[in-house]
Amino acid sequence: MARYIKAVCRLCRREGEKLFLKGMRCSTPKCPFTKRSYAPGQHGQGRKKPSNYGLQLREKQKVKRMYGVLERQFRRYFKIASKSKGVTGKVLLQLLERRLDNVIFRLGFAASRSQGRQTVRHNFIYVNSKRVNIPSYLVDKDELIQVKAKDKAQNMIRENMELTKDRSVPSWLELNPNNLEVKVLRLPEKEDIPSTIQEHLIVELYSK
Repeated sequence: MARYIKAVCRLCRREGEKLFLKGMRCSTPKCPFTKRSYAPGQHGQGRKKPSNYGLQLREKQKVKRMYGVLERQFRRYFKIASKSKGVTGKVLLQLLERRLDNVIFRLGFAASRSQGRQTVRHNFIYVNSKRVNIPSYLVDKDELIQVKAKDKAQNMIRENMELTKDRSVPSWLELNPNNLEVKVLRLPEKEDIPSTIQEHLIVELYSK
């Protein structure tokens, strides 16, 4: 299972905004983006105004890196979205939001999506009473997500919830913090995503 394993802070600098890839550190003065908000490399401070293609490419790269998805998988999501009913860009974002590792991140069970991915891979997450250890699993309406782990892992998850208590639970999810259970009330909408994603640029890029 492929994943990006190099320095992630340079990705935020390249995209020109915080992607919150390092969890709570991104909210502290130690965040490299706070110190150097320009792109990495010796020419990072002298970049010219991007073309239309450059804007489309950067938006696609930003969303890929935000959700921790590589090119082949991202392209597969786009193909699914383009063949589905509804607006392609919105369906694409909906697919990405429904990923199990992203749901764990949105709930505050993990400080970052990479930690959410690790939480799923370590067999702590059950969906409808069945263990699911695939981070790309797409949650669906009326499904019940549960955390079943030993005390040490549960304590870590509760600590993350305390650290991320300012992060509101999405309205399409219903959290029971006492039992660490979550019910999927509905599928997510564009308005449920707390980020300025211009999905139409991604559709334009892949439609060429």
